[in-house]
Amino acid sequence: MCLLCLLGTVILFSSCSRATDKQPTVQSQSVLRSALEPLDVKSGNTPPAHADSHIDSKRAFQYTREVTAFGERYIGNENHKKLERYIVDHIKGDEVEDNAFTADTVKGKFPIRNIIAKFPGSKDGIIVIMGHYDTNYPLRGTGYVGANDGGSSTAILLEFANQLRAGGKKRAGYSVWLVWTDGEEAVKNWTATDSLYGARHLAEKWEKDGTLKKIKALMVMDMIGDADLNIDRDTNSTAWLLDLIHSAAEREGYQSHFYAREGPIEDDHLPFVQRGVPSADVIDLDYGYNNVFHHTPQDMMDKVSAKSLEIVGDTIMETIHMLDQR
Repeated sequence: MCLLCLLGTVILFSSCSRATDKQPTVQSQSVLRSALEPLDVKSGNTPPAHADSHIDSKRAFQYTREVTAFGERYIGNENHKKLERYIVDHIKGDEVEDNAFTADTVKGKFPIRNIIAKFPGSKDGIIVIMGHYDTNYPLRGTGYVGANDGGSSTAILLEFANQLRAGGKKRAGYSVWLVWTDGEEAVKNWTATDSLYGARHLAEKWEKDGTLKKIKALMVMDMIGDADLNIDRDTNSTAWLLDLIHSAAEREGYQSHFYAREGPIEDDHLPFVQRGVPSADVIDLDYGYNNVFHHTPQDMMDKVSAKSLEIVGDTIMETIHMLDQR
């Protein structure tokens, strides 16, 4: 555990708060960034990134393109089912668990399916990385394809799977579970009961079967493809894990893309935070100027960048290696 050092003066910029029908907030205090001493830094020297922490960003971008090409992928429609098959096809040969159930919603019953790929490690414990693959249900019929919101999170997990299976051997660190969550979006209006259907079900299941006690860290990927990438510091997340992610970003040289804004965000990590699991939401919730592209048909591939996928992907791979050393 590190000590947090305040270096220099924290400069605050005024900004208006915003609400969405997905994650209500960040109530952005726009912060130039209060500098935090990196977790493993001594005498101002940042350790180099782990040698195999780099993803194939071009491949991740192509996955995003292919996922988006399915079109609208809201729960219950045919494109959603096609995307399920696409994900499962890409993780054939891995240890896969299907977590399917029927959700009772304000719009009736819907099939929900969390897809879990498990990569065993030699250490006792689990690192969980989640990302939702459904698109916004209320926007059905508008041409909303969610390249960033749903597409980028689906794709980055597919690329993480490539990295984790490389070499075909058991990991030297903790087991890593990749979870494509379903039903993250609200069916009508975002509330505690109309949202996060897949994550809430999985958190309850893992609490009952004892899995939660084995989770060392849980990280959610959401809206991480924004070409103008600025990851929020979510105050609902676990502080030490956010600091670790920032330290990993510093090792990669990407720290300028993290934590210029902070505030509370509601996302797939929340049911796990509420149960005491160390969790972090990795999200850029300011999508376009004044969030103009979020939950609109403008969320298309021209707003997404391979470089942004690289920044997040490399940072999270490095975070995994740093967690392995704890």
